[in-house]
Amino acid sequence: MVKLASHPFILAIVGRPNVGKSTLFNRLVGRKLALVDDQPGVTRDRRFGDAKLGDLRFQIVDTAGFEEGKSGSLEARMRAQTEAAIAEADMVLMLTDARVGILPEDELFARLLRKADVPVMLAANKAEGNAGEAGLNEAYKLGLGTPFALSAEHGNGTDELYQQLREAQLAHEAQFEPLTDEAEVEEDFDPDQPFEDDPDKPLRVAILGRPNAGKSTLINYLLDDDRLLTGPEAGITRDSISVNWMWESDAAPNGARPITLWDTAGMRRKSRVTEKLEKLSVADGLRAVKFAEVVVLLIDATSPFDKQDIQLADLVEREGRALVIAINKWDLKLDRKEVRQTVNDALLRALPRLRGVPVLMLSAQTGKGVEKLMPAVQQQYELWNARIGTSKLNRWLGEVIDRHPPPADKGRPVRLRYITQAKSRPPTFVSFSSRGHAVPESYQRYLANSLRETFALDGIPLRIFIRKGKNPYEDK
Repeated sequence: MVKLASHPFILAIVGRPNVGKSTLFNRLVGRKLALVDDQPGVTRDRRFGDAKLGDLRFQIVDTAGFEEGKSGSLEARMRAQTEAAIAEADMVLMLTDARVGILPEDELFARLLRKADVPVMLAANKAEGNAGEAGLNEAYKLGLGTPFALSAEHGNGTDELYQQLREAQLAHEAQFEPLTDEAEVEEDFDPDQPFEDDPDKPLRVAILGRPNAGKSTLINYLLDDDRLLTGPEAGITRDSISVNWMWESDAAPNGARPITLWDTAGMRRKSRVTEKLEKLSVADGLRAVKFAEVVVLLIDATSPFDKQDIQLADLVEREGRALVIAINKWDLKLDRKEVRQTVNDALLRALPRLRGVPVLMLSAQTGKGVEKLMPAVQQQYELWNARIGTSKLNRWLGEVIDRHPPPADKGRPVRLRYITQAKSRPPTFVSFSSRGHAVPESYQRYLANSLRETFALDGIPLRIFIRKGKNPYEDK
């Protein structure tokens, strides 16, 4: 594996199921990013996170535990993900359960790690108190060096973890020239200053959809790598997995752009989500929407736009994220004209606020139509960052009021005197009126629809607020 100068130090946590890998991952990244549950086998994909321990900064990888399975099975694919994490890591931390002792699965991991060309740390987790002393001593027989006691739950033993990590990281950094990282200064929002995209800044894209819509398959196709577990089984993805990728295309800014992709767990209707683990997965997916800048809603062409798809699209709009809709499994034999009509009808009827959102037909399995996805994502991202000058807005406001003035309030006219854009991401506008409380919601929708039409802002969320007050520039 060739490592570049920008390659961060990577620590992979491995071990059999339920030894506490995800608990340690969460502690080191400082947030509950990985799902944790008493049920074994919760983690299935590799999950990356930015970790810190004292003054150390590094990338950490949570992995699935090994389970025996036939070639091509879910268990076998999970094992392949763990083996890939070991191959990419600069150091591996193997965890055992000090309270249970060494099991055959631990010995299987040890044999694999002894063959791998990577430094290994061995920690006996759950070693708080005296109950783990026997399991700690038993770990010596794995042949991976001296084990140390650790409690991922309570933070015990992290001093030893720090010392071994520090030595390995210093050796790693000695291979490369130091990198400079200039801090960026964010200026105050100015609607009269056009948006300038930074093509070197990763664009955050979440893939959302119902179970088995093909989200992981789509990401694997984009990456040209079996990075995420896929298969006919619904609900394979449980965590929201982030993957860094470089989109290279003539349609990309400067010919290439870094992208952070989030693969989320499939989301069923709330009434059908009963198990604790699935509830955690859904909540994890909702957090991914909050982190994202653009959301791709992936819809199964065999059952397009059911109630759950509509609710997910509505969620994206309410969260104020840019949206692209992709109809997957377009390679299957189906009535394509009927599918298109179903999608269009659902958008017009249930999601009028998202009128004009891009709707793409593709096959994540074969790749047909996938080349149109990222240009649509980039387009919606730019619209989401749109800035409209104050003078243009006020000329527009005068025209729409002349065509259709606000309804009177108790016989008194309502006058909108001024409008400005307060922020972007999504575009948000504030208008001032001496009787702002009297402007009905229907008239605000009229303003929003006219804004979309006049300034070509179709398919992205808009926010319009009517404030009671006078023109702030009236005395200037």
